[in-house]
Amino acid sequence: MMEDILHSTPGNDVPDNHIAGFFETHDGLALRYAIFRSPVSIAKGTIVLLQGRNESIEKYFETIRELTEQGFWVATFDWRGQGGSPRLIADHSLGHVHRFADYEKDLEAFLEKIVLPDTRLPFFMVAHSMGALIALSTAPRLANRIDRIALSAPLLELSDRRPSSHTIMRVARFLRLFGLGRKALSKSRPHTEFAGNVLTSDPDRYARNRAIVKAHPEFALGPPTASWIDECLRAGQRVSTFSHLDKIMVPTIVLAPTQDAVVSYPAIERLSRYFRAGHFIPIDGAKHELFQERDRYRAQAMSAVLAFLPGS
Repeated sequence: MMEDILHSTPGNDVPDNHIAGFFETHDGLALRYAIFRSPVSIAKGTIVLLQGRNESIEKYFETIRELTEQGFWVATFDWRGQGGSPRLIADHSLGHVHRFADYEKDLEAFLEKIVLPDTRLPFFMVAHSMGALIALSTAPRLANRIDRIALSAPLLELSDRRPSSHTIMRVARFLRLFGLGRKALSKSRPHTEFAGNVLTSDPDRYARNRAIVKAHPEFALGPPTASWIDECLRAGQRVSTFSHLDKIMVPTIVLAPTQDAVVSYPAIERLSRYFRAGHFIPIDGAKHELFQERDRYRAQAMSAVLAFLPGS
């Protein structure tokens, strides 16, 4: 049965020694999750791995395998509206969320229903992009549950572009006011060719991740809706304030790829100046998806994470 929940593709096998299933959210959705046990007899703890937008558990098999080989268990799940979890609107090609707080409640439910009863202490968190934004937003309430947090390219603002992140947010909010929150701001579809992609400079990992979506097109997402943009960019502004950062007591590292064309590197750098519990680590030359990057960049990110987690 578990083989039907997680999916192997050529060169991307499901890691051994795992369990998979679904857990229920506060509003009755069944989100897909998996726990991967370490082959090491005495585990160093459990890493809660939080994905970015338009990602799935399958995309992280390589990273999960590396973390379990280091002695950690890994617990992860697909956010509502993406991967193997239920879509929220009739147009399944759009990335959507009704309220950013729904993401936070999903994380809280995962910690309470799956991580706490079924995995090994101590607990750590590794989060990418949208997942890193959710981790940052939830962090003031995590002090007694999560020992350390590693954030990769947190989605605070969109990368430098025209129109600006602020303008895009205003347009998205305007559409929501007129009942058009489920509409996308553009008709663009995801870039499918390696040349010109903004995610990674590694052609092999890019091809591997494209093969996952080709084999399971139900995982694919197109552009985000106005509601998603408005909710996430407003959350990005909120978590960047000193009043929010000052409430975070969990030691944190913030990994920032300097060639990120998805989220704003300067915004991450600014956040780190006011983040007393956080330590800023730039990854020079890397693109947005640090855990999917070529070895020279990915190794820096993984080494920083493993050096930061106790027992590594």
